[in-house]
Amino acid sequence: MPRQIRFNAFDMNCVGHQSPGLWAHPRDKSWKYKDLDYWQDLARTLEKGIFDGIFIADVIGYYDVYKGSNYHAIQQAAQIPVNDPLQLAAPIALATEHLGIGITASTSFEHPYTFARRLATADHHSKGRVGWNIVTSYLESGAKNISQGGLRQHNNRYEVASEYVEVLYKLLEGSWEEGAVRRDRENRIFTDPDKVHEIGHKGKYFEVPGYQLTEPSPQRTPVLYQAGASGPGKAFAAGHAECVFVAAPTKSLLKAYVADIRRQAAAAGRDPRKILIYNLTTVIVDETEAKAQAKFKDYQSYTSYDGSLVFLSGWSGIDFGQYAPSDPIKKVETNAIISVVEHFAGEDKTWTMEELARWGGIGGLGPVFVGSASHIADTLQEWVEETDVDGFNLAYAVTPESFEDAVGYLVPELQKRGAYPTAYKPGTLREKLFGEGPYLPASHPAHAYRDIEAVKRREAAEREAGVSRLAAGR
Repeated sequence: MPRQIRFNAFDMNCVGHQSPGLWAHPRDKSWKYKDLDYWQDLARTLEKGIFDGIFIADVIGYYDVYKGSNYHAIQQAAQIPVNDPLQLAAPIALATEHLGIGITASTSFEHPYTFARRLATADHHSKGRVGWNIVTSYLESGAKNISQGGLRQHNNRYEVASEYVEVLYKLLEGSWEEGAVRRDRENRIFTDPDKVHEIGHKGKYFEVPGYQLTEPSPQRTPVLYQAGASGPGKAFAAGHAECVFVAAPTKSLLKAYVADIRRQAAAAGRDPRKILIYNLTTVIVDETEAKAQAKFKDYQSYTSYDGSLVFLSGWSGIDFGQYAPSDPIKKVETNAIISVVEHFAGEDKTWTMEELARWGGIGGLGPVFVGSASHIADTLQEWVEETDVDGFNLAYAVTPESFEDAVGYLVPELQKRGAYPTAYKPGTLREKLFGEGPYLPASHPAHAYRDIEAVKRREAAEREAGVSRLAAGR
């Protein structure tokens, strides 16, 4: 039996997400990002196509690396304007029964105590269909606008993220015991106070002494997504993520990435097969090869040179506006998405600015597949077999057309081959994805925080031992 392929829809609460300039296409409706009916209609389409979920990206800040300003980002609507993603969870949940809702939120821009409440609330409202995409952020403009002065260095951001998720685990997994909420009308006891605990967290970056404000949600900790592609990012994903997103443009790069994530997960004591890995991909599909190619050519006529380089400059931290279209790319160390630079500078091929802009004009950093449903199904199955990837995070060129085409043409073809699900599993998002319980398993590091009083005793002993060692060294 062929291996099952999984899909997520990749979108963002903005205009023209990964394909700058395509907002001007007459059939594109990304300008409706402000309207809940756009999101609810899209969600229904995706649920019809048995997508695992809709994965909603986000950035805090704006792209101002290209030519040293945000002029072209604003002009081309390059992820600005952009609205808050978490507010989409409830309306999408109301419009669907099964679709997962992955929400991006940064560990750099919101305190974990307040975020834990917002995340748990969304999990309650969706009856356990929410996931959290953990990002550390890469735009200097975002850090400057919340009085941080600038981004921390790349490795340090993951150090902060590690403590951030530790606080979340303590709040969501340990603060409220199972059975704390009794709703005992006869004895007038809604919650048993003895089963609700302060977490007593005292760390390097955060001090959170008190209780989680919400009762446990259906998943306690929502499904954990992560998209780090650098060394520290992959280590973080291997240690924490249940679903990992990557943007590998070639099979060789994707195969190496998947193998590395699974190896690191096994070394961390986790089951490497219980991590689902999705590659960013754009599919342009139609009834025939000729129709698909004509559609692709039509889309390409709307791409934006400046808009493409706005994104690529922001993602890499390199101002590509300082080069002429015929200039080659050179490796430059940056503090943004390091993997972007490593890929292009490490390729045997020499890329020019014009080629780079054309390549990034549709679909961002992932591959673009064009053709009939049969052709693209062959390609996706080939990628799965050769790279060990679990599925694809489908970006759009024109929305909702790209998603409607995938559901209308590609999904039936894959189902006919036995390579795609025909129905959802019951339960929460975690249960649908992994077929087990609603909570994180015992092999996940979050499970260690379920007994919060034991955690506090251990941490107190470690602090005391540290003080003793410091005194002895004087």
